[in-house]
Amino acid sequence: MRAAIQIVLGILIIVLAYFVYESIQTPIRFIKQKDIIERATITKLMEIRDAQKAYKDVNNKYTSDFDSLIYFLKTDSFSVVKAIGTIPESFIDSLGTLKKAKEAALKMGIIKRETTKVPVMDSLFSDSYPVDSIRFVPYNKQGLEFTMVADEYTTPSKLVVQVLEVSVLYSDLLKGLDPQLVVNYADERNKITKFKGLKLGSLTEGTLTGNWE
Repeated sequence: MRAAIQIVLGILIIVLAYFVYESIQTPIRFIKQKDIIERATITKLMEIRDAQKAYKDVNNKYTSDFDSLIYFLKTDSFSVVKAIGTIPESFIDSLGTLKKAKEAALKMGIIKRETTKVPVMDSLFSDSYPVDSIRFVPYNKQGLEFTMVADEYTTPSKLVVQVLEVSVLYSDLLKGLDPQLVVNYADERNKITKFKGLKLGSLTEGTLTGNWE
């Protein structure tokens, strides 16, 4: 009888030790996994930001459509204007500024402008960059896409600006991790950034700042 009690107590001690160990390790594992996912997501958001900046440079607006953004990255080009020739030092000395000296040299044909096309992909990413996957949230096996909205915003001074917001909620981004810890973390970040996830840009401000910055 005593031996049976000792065995039961031994099992209870082992079970209790396991739960104590897990109570310590669960938040540690959560932080490690969360950090990996967040870093990869922030990197992807910054890549989307670079792509959208390039898109706006060419099209004078952002896009809400990933298909359009990806097609742009694959097929479009920047126009790069280069000055061919050398501006005489005497022009700069006599005219006072480089801008005025360049204008005078252009008029006289001493220098000329040459416009060349540079593929967007060559400017932004490497040849091996998986451009088709720019729409997908990292580490999500369900193929979750970022929410991306482009619009126009009229400032209080009546200035119309192009705005962009790209986001993903922590409830989707960290799905598969401890549910309660995800809720706690989302609430914590919401107190700081006013958003329960990672977000780039704003629909009410002319900014492309990320809420992690």
